[in-house]
Amino acid sequence: MRKSEYIIRVKNVSKVYGDKTVLNQVSLDVRKGEFVTILGPSGCGKTTLLRLIAGFQPATSGEISIAGNNVTQTPPHRRPVNTVFQRYALFPHLNVYNNIAFGLKLKKLSSVVIAGKVKQALRMVGMTGYEYRDVDSLSGGQQQRVAIARAIVNEPEVLLLDEPLAALDLKMRKDMQMELREMHKSLGITFVYVTHDQEEALTLSDRIIVMSEGRIQQEGTPIDIYNEPSNAFVADFIGESNILDGIMLRDRLVSFAGYEFECVDEGFGENAPVDVVIRPEDLYIFEPSEATQFTGIVSSCIFKGVHYEMMVQTPGGYEFMVQNYHPFETGREAGLLVKPADIHVMRKERVCNTFEARSVDETHVEFLGTVFEVRPLDDIRNRKSFRVEIDFDKIILHDNEEDGQLTGEVCFILYKGNHYHLTVSTDSDEDIFADTSDVWDNGDRVGITIPPAAIRVKPLTCGANE
Repeated sequence: MRKSEYIIRVKNVSKVYGDKTVLNQVSLDVRKGEFVTILGPSGCGKTTLLRLIAGFQPATSGEISIAGNNVTQTPPHRRPVNTVFQRYALFPHLNVYNNIAFGLKLKKLSSVVIAGKVKQALRMVGMTGYEYRDVDSLSGGQQQRVAIARAIVNEPEVLLLDEPLAALDLKMRKDMQMELREMHKSLGITFVYVTHDQEEALTLSDRIIVMSEGRIQQEGTPIDIYNEPSNAFVADFIGESNILDGIMLRDRLVSFAGYEFECVDEGFGENAPVDVVIRPEDLYIFEPSEATQFTGIVSSCIFKGVHYEMMVQTPGGYEFMVQNYHPFETGREAGLLVKPADIHVMRKERVCNTFEARSVDETHVEFLGTVFEVRPLDDIRNRKSFRVEIDFDKIILHDNEEDGQLTGEVCFILYKGNHYHLTVSTDSDEDIFADTSDVWDNGDRVGITIPPAAIRVKPLTCGANE
């Protein structure tokens, strides 16, 4: 790939505020004319990344290039980009014409040239005839068009958009999505778009960058991201998913929810722990018959406008979400089937909690900034370094922080069919992972207990998290 095909290059960029790392070694290339969406939950670093590209904030480390030039230290007004903000930032004391012309007047262009450029920009956003309207008299969608016109009138090489549709109602947001897509095609410039709305990203983008906790989790086309998520976070964040723990028995055969299924995946080895993803629309539901792979009882059935969304409880205690055009009423037994190609198998990011530790004495070790009791180990004192492992289901969480050996905050929840898999950010700034049947919310403060029998001491040679 020739360098000239890239309009933006972000290389190993980090952003740190005090002791908090918001972006962690992010690298990203954007091709000329592409519509790239940076997608992720609140606090993932997506807006910070956009602001670094725009120049509104300096990078702590790394390099940013635009149109082949290193702009890492270049102020915003000297970068060939314009930004459309969530709140539009229009000047209330200026009419539509003067809002759009503002940047051109700063360049001291002639009034004739400015008039021509403003007229063309208004035509591009479908606002011809609104030149002398007060911006306060415009609807939210019209104000957004004016903000885009003000950005494109300067003919930037890149247009940066920071959640520009967030303030609009649902219908207007849908309409503006289509208009933005058409505008991108007609303008022929590069769009970099930030949103937390998965459907919006799938609708608009040539390519999606999924972010979490300051890192890029996956990048690819909307189809790739939806059909082939790289990990459980992406699968859960992009659309609805059934995500379950599984065992890859051998090539093309996987076990989950107490059953064995043929699949198309290979190369995982034998009896390997995996995550299994099945989209709700890929589960077939019908009257129990010889074609049934497994059965369940419908526990809920909700009409979603285009389809029905049903929850089905299996005899083994697992719950599956099914989306279908035909409803099965609550309490009814149903047969379920999934085709091999619709089962997506992913390697697990980790199979247990793993931490580096040091010995305190024969029955105590220290990790996560806390001393924990372990089963007596005579040789532990002589080890300079080792690691400890704790299974997810051995972590005990308490409502009352004071009941735990250490404390933390629930920051991510993943439903795995018959339990929840939680990520807890401890107060020592390391994450711990717990499997539980209890219901928690993001942001809940918890106490954390690790029983002595749950802690396995291992040599450090195997590395960090598995």
